[in-house]
Amino acid sequence: MAKLKVTQTGSPIRRAPDQEQTLIGLGLNKMNRSRELEDTPSIRGMIAKVAHMVRVEEIAG
Repeated sequence: MAKLKVTQTGSPIRRAPDQEQTLIGLGLNKMNRSRELEDTPSIRGMIAKVAHMVRVEEIAG
């Protein structure tokens, strides 16, 4: 299965609480922290919700 590298680029300060919780659900809670996640529809939906605060790269493999 494909993987995605998700990096937090924006701060959750002064954002809606559900967006902050979405970042925590993705394993991100500090600036410039990265996680490698499986490319699933649920992960894509979470990324779409906080797209303005993350950078996404596809990992070949």
